[in-house]
Amino acid sequence: MTKDLANYKYRTVIPIRFSDIDAYGNVSNTIYLSYFEIARLSYWKEVVDWDWSSYGVILGRSEINYLKPIKVDDQIACYLRTSRIGNSSFDVIYVVVKIGPNGEEEICTTGKSVCISYDYTNYKSVPIPQRERQRMIEYDEPGLITNTN
Repeated sequence: MTKDLANYKYRTVIPIRFSDIDAYGNVSNTIYLSYFEIARLSYWKEVVDWDWSSYGVILGRSEINYLKPIKVDDQIACYLRTSRIGNSSFDVIYVVVKIGPNGEEEICTTGKSVCISYDYTNYKSVPIPQRERQRMIEYDEPGLITNTN
């Protein structure tokens, strides 16, 4: 997982909710997957324009690296990109940053998800639709995506 933000084009602001906070005033470790999910869905809508009427996506695995705590009053954003594309699965990597008062960004968390193109009608994985595959490759720069086909 690269922490070099120059490798990420997609960024979305994530709202911190009161229910995200634990007894110590930090974002609870369980909430980071929700932040990844918010960013992932925004990316699929805004960049990939995933056709949900044809096939869906299920989550195969997730990893989280907690680097620095996030507090209730912090402003945060999540960068993400597709980093690997296979036949029916692809990897999405994340960097959650805290936004400082002058717009500076401090990396707090990194993560990765393995996503699987899925046919909910037949309950099985399917090849990633060509249009969605091409949009991910074009947006996230072919030189930065590992193609495992």
